[in-house]
Amino acid sequence: MSIETLPIAHSDRQNWSAIGAMSLCVAMLITAEFMPVSLLTPIASDLGATDGMAGLAISISGLFAVISSLSIVSIASRFDRRHVLMGLTIVMLASLLLIAEAPSFTVLMLARALLGIVIGGFWSLATATVMRLVPARSVPKALGVMYTGNAAATAFAAPLGSYLGGMIGWRGVFWLLAPVVVLNFVWQWISLPAMPPQREKATGGILCLLKRRNVAYAMAGVMFTFAGAFSAFTYLRPFLEMRTHVSVLQLSFLLLGLGLAGFIGTSGASSTLGKHLYRLLRWLPLALSVVTLGLLATGTVFWGVAIAMIAWGALNSAIPVAWSAWIAKGIHDDPENGGGLIVAAIQLSIMLGAAFGGLLLDHVSIGATFVGGAILLVIASLIVGNGERIKPA
Repeated sequence: MSIETLPIAHSDRQNWSAIGAMSLCVAMLITAEFMPVSLLTPIASDLGATDGMAGLAISISGLFAVISSLSIVSIASRFDRRHVLMGLTIVMLASLLLIAEAPSFTVLMLARALLGIVIGGFWSLATATVMRLVPARSVPKALGVMYTGNAAATAFAAPLGSYLGGMIGWRGVFWLLAPVVVLNFVWQWISLPAMPPQREKATGGILCLLKRRNVAYAMAGVMFTFAGAFSAFTYLRPFLEMRTHVSVLQLSFLLLGLGLAGFIGTSGASSTLGKHLYRLLRWLPLALSVVTLGLLATGTVFWGVAIAMIAWGALNSAIPVAWSAWIAKGIHDDPENGGGLIVAAIQLSIMLGAAFGGLLLDHVSIGATFVGGAILLVIASLIVGNGERIKPA
């Protein structure tokens, strides 16, 4: 089943305030999801785990995000969308509090599982919710505002996490996030209008989309792309500490450079999507694989690593923008279920990529982790090819 996303009539000011609240929610989700990347080493040390095991704190959220994204559309269709989004925000708050007080690795994994439910649920519903808040002509602008939260969190979460973690400890970092989530909940309470269940129209269902040849190839491309990227991204801190021997301050600056480069990648991809979508989907993962290997080659030279990380951040940030645009072309007749499917594919690949990279790190070396990620990215590029496979029939 798919839900018809008809815009609702509310004051323009209230609806744009609701978009702002969703943007902040996006920022907090991205921050909470990837903060362990910059805190991986101290988390592992404090909880008596290896760096590879601590990487599972990211992959477990991906597993539950997959489950959530595949089921949230049918569940949310029975309730007021306002209440669903606010409920997900409360679950995010509970997750952060559990992480901050986690007495063991098991509790940390439980908290990350709760966060995964929020990630899958929110991202699957986000675009359709925006379409209900603003008229069709304003949807691109509204999505741009919402994804600003994504870009900001990507730019500043990791370096701030690394820097503040060195000052107040990794638990203190997660405690700092909690009051911001509380404020976000209050903002949602004030700004989100009632969005009661809408009538459903019959479709083949979310998994039935995989019977379409172009969708099947696209999801394979998505999974190899994100698995390759996150098998390396998850373990950037151990790499920088083992190979480049950075200080906490240097680590923070490197992660900040990577994040700020994301604005360049997002902007560049957005401006070229109209004419070069399929070329981007093919060449971005291949270029990212080259830069990943470049990190290894320059691993002991700080400025070489800095340049490679800036390039890595720009390329990596362009990838989700390109695949989001593909939904409008590849699954234009069922974008809500298509959105849920691609969120599931991305989160599953994050989980598998982080686990794959951690396995190589614990049993081979950090170099093997990066080489393995680069190989997956090359496979992704080969799957997409010239784009004909992922074009609708």
